[in-house]
Amino acid sequence: MPVRVCDHPLAQHLLGRLRDKTTPPDQYRSYAHALSMILALDATRELPVARFTVETPLTRTLAGQLDQGLAVVPVLRAGLGMLDAFLNLFPDVAVGYIGLERDENTAQARRYYAKLPILDTRFVICLDPMLATGGSASQAIHLLKAHKAATIKMVCVLAAPEGVAKLQSEHPEVEIITASVDESLNDQKYIVPGLGDFGDRLYGTADTPAGLHID
Repeated sequence: MPVRVCDHPLAQHLLGRLRDKTTPPDQYRSYAHALSMILALDATRELPVARFTVETPLTRTLAGQLDQGLAVVPVLRAGLGMLDAFLNLFPDVAVGYIGLERDENTAQARRYYAKLPILDTRFVICLDPMLATGGSASQAIHLLKAHKAATIKMVCVLAAPEGVAKLQSEHPEVEIITASVDESLNDQKYIVPGLGDFGDRLYGTADTPAGLHID
């Protein structure tokens, strides 16, 4: 499945604000929310729509309504920064959570928490802002498949070519929606040029140089 890069001018404007290392956490959260709303609309364009009859003030006419349930599953903790956009747009959405952390000795992601709704009848979106090596995202998608998710989309703010390649190798049917595919990973597996650690910048806990991320 090809990568879908959201090239809407506003999405690229917001991404630029997120890349800027001088953007403070309060503004960062605002920009992240706005960009996530754009990505949410892009990711859900294939949701099925049913027709029904409605009375307008003037006459009867056909209208549309969503015809499939939606489930959104953020990867903790950074994925929480994208969740509210989906909650605002889709008030009936079901929400699950997957907690993954990196083992500094093996560089592999370890799952420490998972809570998922029923997925087999829902359109499922996995949220992980930074698709770097792709290890965390791939693990999350394996878990979603184990819970019988049929249609899965991966939504991230940034992706590295290495992460894209891993998902396309292990989950070729999963479409990736992102605001940018960046240049590469550096020797420490950080996205370049990147935007820093999304979670740390979102919550004001940054203690590493700008540009680093280890998902």
